[in-house]
Amino acid sequence: MSDFTHFNEQGRAKMVDVGEKPISQRVAVAGARVLVNENTFNLIKSGGMKKGDVLTVAQIAGVMGAKRTPDIIPMCHPILMDGINLDLSLDEERLSVEIKAEVRCDGRTGVEMEALSAVSIAALTVYDMCKAVQKDMVISDIRLISKTGGVHGDYYREEEK
Repeated sequence: MSDFTHFNEQGRAKMVDVGEKPISQRVAVAGARVLVNENTFNLIKSGGMKKGDVLTVAQIAGVMGAKRTPDIIPMCHPILMDGINLDLSLDEERLSVEIKAEVRCDGRTGVEMEALSAVSIAALTVYDMCKAVQKDMVISDIRLISKTGGVHGDYYREEEK
């Protein structure tokens, strides 16, 4: 069990102690996609969805999702994030809502889970805002695009470069 960082001597889950790690600037970027039909796409684009402005509500929900990450992912540390930026755009060719989140902090642990939570919650919010007109939307391509900082070094997803 000594190779596993999230288990104690009894084999039970524990939160890793990051107290000895140096503080460094950490940035994580994540993405997600919501595939919709043409009618739903046009309603989002025109602002005609009955629940309101889909992209604005999803953007706010994504920020809230990043902030609540340690409440829903058991081994995530509560961290002081310096910034959360969500970008939601419409891709007419794919008939999709494209979601990207960037999360920054100066800390001892990374912000990958916060960025992934942000895009996931934003995508779920798009679904919630549109489900009255389309039930078969697809949430896809939830992924880490890049991360910098920390002892494990930087990471950049190849197809995103």
